[in-house]
Amino acid sequence: MLRLGYLLPTREGVMEGHHETGTLLSLARHAEELGFDSVWVGDSLLARPRHDPLTLLAAVAACTRRVELGTAVLLPALRNPVILAQQVATLDRIAEGRLILGVGIATDVPNIRSEFEAAGVPFDKRVGRLVEGLMLCRALWTGGPVDWQGRWHLAQATMAPTPHRPGGPPIWIGGSVAPARQRAGRLFDGWFPNAPTAAEYSPQWEEVKQAARHAGREPAALTAAMYLTLAIDDDASRAEARIDRYLERYYGVRPDLTRKRQRCFAGSAEGAIGWLHEYVEAGATHIVLRFAGDPERQMEAIARSRDSL
Repeated sequence: MLRLGYLLPTREGVMEGHHETGTLLSLARHAEELGFDSVWVGDSLLARPRHDPLTLLAAVAACTRRVELGTAVLLPALRNPVILAQQVATLDRIAEGRLILGVGIATDVPNIRSEFEAAGVPFDKRVGRLVEGLMLCRALWTGGPVDWQGRWHLAQATMAPTPHRPGGPPIWIGGSVAPARQRAGRLFDGWFPNAPTAAEYSPQWEEVKQAARHAGREPAALTAAMYLTLAIDDDASRAEARIDRYLERYYGVRPDLTRKRQRCFAGSAEGAIGWLHEYVEAGATHIVLRFAGDPERQMEAIARSRDSL
């Protein structure tokens, strides 16, 4: 069964000078009322400033009861994994097991390289830090003594509280290049890209499942997710203009460049549902939606048409 998620506009609010969280929490509650299955928050320190995702999700957890809560996506390489493990375990307890940890390695662009430098983290080592750091988190989430000799050194270290779910929350990893798909299948609980077209999605998802098989894992246990950006308007030209303005302001580059790297839709609600259905047919089972402006109207438009999916 398809699950639909909604990405809270944390970055958008900050860009407009609105740092308050009340509107964000109201949107999270509204998404739950409309029947969305999950609510998500992005991550950035300085490159694309916004609220801290784990802190904000703790507040979302406290004011919702049903929806899953996720990061789309967290950059674990920027964080000490021992501290991250404690934060995530606490958040999963607050959410009573509703947390999904979406993670990524970060795009190689100048402002993100600067963000890593500001955090004192070598950008070129980010993949290794991500993989090892998350493996260390999982070890600490068992609650048993952990000995670790790698980038971090632990001797008989134990952590409490443990997460609500034994072993911790599921970890989905983004990325659409072949090595990212291999990592998703070998090491993680889901694949969470934003780049493949619907036609590309099915064969790439098959690569993820094949990597899982080769690692002795059960592919059926993995989640096929997708992150998509929409501008819904019955006037197609107005929708196109809206999404282009949104992407240019959000990323600071020409929108056509972003649209080559991220899948976006601009048009009517009926057209959006048809477009989403192509991903469902390709194998996606959890689709997270980011809306270009006017989030309540667009959430409601998707919710009204959801049964068509």
